[in-house]
Amino acid sequence: QVQLVESGGGLVQAGGSLRLSCTASGRTLGPYTIGWFRQAPGKEREFVAAITWTGSSEYYSDSVKGRSTISRDNPKKTVTLQMNSLKPEDTAVYSCAAKVRPLYSDYEEVAYDYWGQGTQVTVSS
Repeated sequence: QVQLVESGGGLVQAGGSLRLSCTASGRTLGPYTIGWFRQAPGKEREFVAAITWTGSSEYYSDSVKGRSTISRDNPKKTVTLQMNSLKPEDTAVYSCAAKVRPLYSDYEEVAYDYWGQGTQVTVSS
């Protein structure tokens, strides 16, 4: 079991920045990929970014590419998503998830085995 807790969400004006964190506990021995997903009201959950265990590979959705950076600190069991130049359309509940099985693409929600509760990000115009 891996428990994940997100933090860092909040209300920010358009153009601002937020730093989301995902902290793991429980069985934290790797390797596992960590992904960030978001779900806006009335919409399906969508992929935002992911980072592999060693940090050698990072993946971003087109909607956040160039505005966001994902990083991880394995000794601290934390993955961080730095989001800049935020837009109102970035408003959503952001959740992190751990992928422990080598199945499916890192972009796919179905690939992830453990999920956090999510943190609300609201971007005002």
